[in-house]
Amino acid sequence: MSEQEYSRKYFPGTRTELLAKVKNSVSNKRYQHILGVEQAAVRIAKLNKFNIEKASIAALVHDYAKERSAEEFKKVITDKNLDADLLNWNNYLWHGVVGAEIIKDELHIENEEILNAVRRHTVGAENMTILDKIVYVADYVENGRVFPDVNIARTLAYSNLDDAVAFETKHTLEYLISTNGVVYPDAILTYNKWVVK
Repeated sequence: MSEQEYSRKYFPGTRTELLAKVKNSVSNKRYQHILGVEQAAVRIAKLNKFNIEKASIAALVHDYAKERSAEEFKKVITDKNLDADLLNWNNYLWHGVVGAEIIKDELHIENEEILNAVRRHTVGAENMTILDKIVYVADYVENGRVFPDVNIARTLAYSNLDDAVAFETKHTLEYLISTNGVVYPDAILTYNKWVVK
C-alpha cells in the first residue's frame, strides 16, 4: 500500500502521515505488530475484493490506543457517556471500543465502518461487516503471531473469511476458558453466531 493510494476520504492525510502518528502512539514492538496486521488485512481485502484503503487504515489504527492508561480510558468512557458497564472491564476491551473514540478525536477518522472494525476487533460481534472480519482475522494471523494451529488459522484467513472468523472465535474462547479468563458477553454472541452451525 503506497501513500499515493490514500484518497483522503477516510483519513485526512497520506499513509506516511498516518504511520507517523501511529508510531508516535505505541511502542516499537506494538508498531511492528500493527504493520503485520496491515499486511495481512490488505492481502485478505484483495482476496475478498474489498476496499484496500479502508482495510489498510483500519488495520493501522486498530491498536492505536492500546498503550493508553486505564485512567485515560475511564475518562473517555465518562466524558463521552459510553456504556457505564465498560468501566468494569480492562484494556483488552477498552483499546477497541473506547479506542475508536480516541482515534476519532486524534486522527480525525469519521468513517463508522472503520471505527466499528476497531471496536469489534477483539471480541467480534454477532453482525460483522467484511471490514470487521478482515481486521478481526488479520490481527489474529499476522506473521508475528505464534500459537498452536496458527498455520491452520492463516490458511483459513486466506481461503474463507467466515471460516477464519469461526476458527479464531472458537479458539480464543477455548483459551479463555482453559485459563479461567473472564469472557465478555459479546464474545458469547460472536461464538453463537459464527461457530455454532
